[in-house]
Amino acid sequence: MMRKTILSICRFYIDGFRAMTTGRVLWLIILVKLFIMFFVLRLFFFPDFLGTHAQGNESGYVTNELIQRAQ
Repeated sequence: MMRKTILSICRFYIDGFRAMTTGRVLWLIILVKLFIMFFVLRLFFFPDFLGTHAQGNESGYVTNELIQRAQ
């Protein structure tokens, strides 16, 4: 019973995506934007600061930085 319901829901979405025309272009735009946001921007604007300053002792480094900045 549960499996039949899940399969019917999956078929509903698959048929819906298959019948789309404008929606495919919109989904492609969304996926490209997500790729740019999470991969490209992360590589150039968000470096691995913790990996370069605290090898193996990330929690201790963060704790010390928070204490020093609070004083």
